[in-house]
Amino acid sequence: MLKDQACIVGIGETPFCRKPGSGMSEMTLQLKAATAATADAGLKGSQIDGILPFPALGRAEAFAGALGCENLRFSATLHLGGAAPVAALRAAAMAVVSGTASHVLIPGGWNGYSGARARAAVQDMNSLPGAAIARDFYVPFGMTAPPQWYALMARRHMHDYGTTHEQFGAVAIAMRKHAQLNPAALMCGKPLTMAEYLASPMIADPYRLNDCCLETDGAAAFVVTTVARARDLGKQPIYLMGVGVGQPYPADEITNRRDFHRTGLTSAAPEAFRMAGIAPADVDFAQIYDCFTFEVIQQIEEAGFCKRGEGGAFVEHGGIELGGRLPVNTHGGLLSQAHVLGLSHVVEAVRQLRGECGARQVQNAEIGVVTGWGDFGDGAIAILRR
Repeated sequence: MLKDQACIVGIGETPFCRKPGSGMSEMTLQLKAATAATADAGLKGSQIDGILPFPALGRAEAFAGALGCENLRFSATLHLGGAAPVAALRAAAMAVVSGTASHVLIPGGWNGYSGARARAAVQDMNSLPGAAIARDFYVPFGMTAPPQWYALMARRHMHDYGTTHEQFGAVAIAMRKHAQLNPAALMCGKPLTMAEYLASPMIADPYRLNDCCLETDGAAAFVVTTVARARDLGKQPIYLMGVGVGQPYPADEITNRRDFHRTGLTSAAPEAFRMAGIAPADVDFAQIYDCFTFEVIQQIEEAGFCKRGEGGAFVEHGGIELGGRLPVNTHGGLLSQAHVLGLSHVVEAVRQLRGECGARQVQNAEIGVVTGWGDFGDGAIAILRR
């Protein structure tokens, strides 16, 4: 059991941008975030002895050399796409609790705007999980980019449960409202109305422009250690209550699933809540991986915050806004803050539980959830408390 045995003690982020030529390599961005997270934890680089890099964005040895990690004892890369940071949190907790490492760094960042953008990245089929399926069965029929793949899931949910465009819009608007309270968000100063949402260009039916996450340059990182070691550090530790990781079946193909709506979160969430000893109703906020608006609705359902098919109604009328039944992505998320591979969702959860979020602070927040979503439905969830 990992409950309350490990904690997050340091967080860091770089500024975010959407302009060609940010001037920093992806490694430099990640090192800046890693340095900030280490300093926030009250540690020196030499005290980091575990590193879990994001897939294809750096080797642990390179991070160790740059940060001065003289005794790297544990390293791994989890190939779960955007679910990797939360899955890495579980692996880091296992490492520190078992004594395999003392302080584990989880970095991630990219030039997602000025570098290889989404369509260019997926054209390299050898770099993707399930590459052969996408290459042989999706691309020949014009399904060459993530909005097209994920549109299948959204449209099927609309067919089965009556989910509407306006409900997708409610997600986009909630994320944009929260971004207005976050000076670091790229969409701060750019509010969104339902009329503007519905008038935005269609990208891959049913997804409009504002249903799709941002492409950005930036990085984030966090540090995990044991509760005992955290007592000697400066910042308030944030405890890991429960965590789970799962995959759909088959993991790398959408259309032939026996249960079309099942994701990795379907099995991961019950595991995490059992470990934590709480129910979804006990959660004060959720930072949900929002690559597309529908994936917020789907993850709300599969995490157990409502029944399958009821997620559309759940997000309506301010249900996921600050002051609603479950504030979601209080920083603006991938849709309105920045796309940093899901690491900023962990960073925001820590800030909320520390009470550091100012105008977007969830009042009396004690328990928060963070999810990760990867590839064609890989899922991870962590339950954190102050």
